[in-house]
Amino acid sequence: MKILAYAGSSSKNSINKKFITSVSKYYKEAEDIIEVLDLNDFEMPLFSVDCEHDQGIPAAAHAFAEKIDWADLILISLAEHNGNYPTVYKNIYDWVSRIKGRKLFNGTAVFLLSTSNGQNGAQSVLNIALNRMPRDGADILESFSLPEFSQHFQEGSGIITPLYRSQLEAKVRKTKRMMATKLAENNN
Repeated sequence: MKILAYAGSSSKNSINKKFITSVSKYYKEAEDIIEVLDLNDFEMPLFSVDCEHDQGIPAAAHAFAEKIDWADLILISLAEHNGNYPTVYKNIYDWVSRIKGRKLFNGTAVFLLSTSNGQNGAQSVLNIALNRMPRDGADILESFSLPEFSQHFQEGSGIITPLYRSQLEAKVRKTKRMMATKLAENNN
């Protein structure tokens, strides 16, 4: 299985990148290929219709779309800025959605996550994404929000709180089963 993982954040010390990198390790089977992206590698001008008209769709948007199309499963952990997507993520989303003939995710399976140091674990942005992404072609298999990241996560160990760890692991097992079924159906 080809797995694409990224954090919806531009922070060099992103807790969402630490989180999604940790979660991606649950999917490391012998035949799996995992690529963890940094959204900073897809820098492009802020989306506007004028910019699109004058300059066209940036090469970075096409490169990001190719990564999505490569993947069987996408793991996304969203940061939350004022209850919504961070600008870097929304900008990539906007540009890729402008590529003719595609929905952003083109039917790709997605395990959607979020975390923050607050009590809600970026639940506001997660809810926005759960509502929006299926309309943009995401096949949302599961979602998970980790509250109070600094209290419940440790680098190198992942989630250290037994309740949250068991909840995440159950969702990982569920997504693996769903993907095994989906890939088997696609091969028949």
